[in-house]
Amino acid sequence: MSQPIIAITMGDAAGVGPEIIIKALAHREVYERCKPLIIGDVSRLRQAGEIVGSSLKVRSASGPKETAFEYGSVDCVDLGLIPDNLPWGKLSPLAGDAAFRYIERAVALASANELDAICTAPLNKEALHAGGHPFPGHTEILAALTHTPEVSMMLMTPKLRVIHVTTHIGLIDAIARIEPGLVERTILRGHEALVRSGIASPRIGVCGINPHAGENGLFGHGEEEQKIEPAVQTLQARGIRVEGPLPADTLFFRAQRGDFDLVVAMYHDQGHGPVKVLGIEEGVNVTVGLPVIRTSVDHGTAFDIAGTGRADERSMLEALNQAILLAPQHAALA
Repeated sequence: MSQPIIAITMGDAAGVGPEIIIKALAHREVYERCKPLIIGDVSRLRQAGEIVGSSLKVRSASGPKETAFEYGSVDCVDLGLIPDNLPWGKLSPLAGDAAFRYIERAVALASANELDAICTAPLNKEALHAGGHPFPGHTEILAALTHTPEVSMMLMTPKLRVIHVTTHIGLIDAIARIEPGLVERTILRGHEALVRSGIASPRIGVCGINPHAGENGLFGHGEEEQKIEPAVQTLQARGIRVEGPLPADTLFFRAQRGDFDLVVAMYHDQGHGPVKVLGIEEGVNVTVGLPVIRTSVDHGTAFDIAGTGRADERSMLEALNQAILLAPQHAALA
């Protein structure tokens, strides 16, 4: 099987994205397993290379078909949107707009079947909005650009996988949005993703909404019984190994211990908190349900250290690894 072509979008140019890309592509094994193509700005990547002390050469590429993909050279589809004097670590509407444009170009290439997967460096939501793109984040941008009505965010660390029923909305709105159909579809997307990645019969634990998963009506207003239990029962009847609703305060511990292959979180912080405690340096964000595989680092733009060379590339390496593993299966995961 030929190596997959992975587009790496540069993210917010004022953040650590350019640095972690250069650091990641200094690892020879990346080129032994895939063909990486940056969508971004050549001049910014060269600046990042100087900051981290890299000997890699950055060269402009028109697209995947005219690219050699040789170790030692970083190939970049150069959109030329970032001025040389853009400050590191400072919010910029220009950088926010550019981050959107990188994703837009990657989706266009993927839609033309020139890519096998997309791996995204972090963007800054405030800069994105200031740049004229009022999306909550990458997941929603990719769903809009690919005309996908519903996707799920899955976070992965070496010890834990979490898929979210709701993500970037307020807690009150999240509880209102949760309903059996959405819970069922989310569980199914997670189940199918794990099956395609090689886990034949995933064990799935589903979080409750309230403390102790409501404790038989003691907490809350029957949300577990009304919003979660019907979905779990339906999928159990189909033979899927799913349990819940379970108390979130113990479910994540049980999952990282090995009792479950996947946790279904009901809202953003319920899932993100445990993942980031257990492995933010190696965490990966996978968007499940798109017509193209998309993985991402599970950290932000880190403006406080951007431009210093201190950014850690391990999450980018793991995001590339997951993109490589999932890319051959992208048609089945959509």
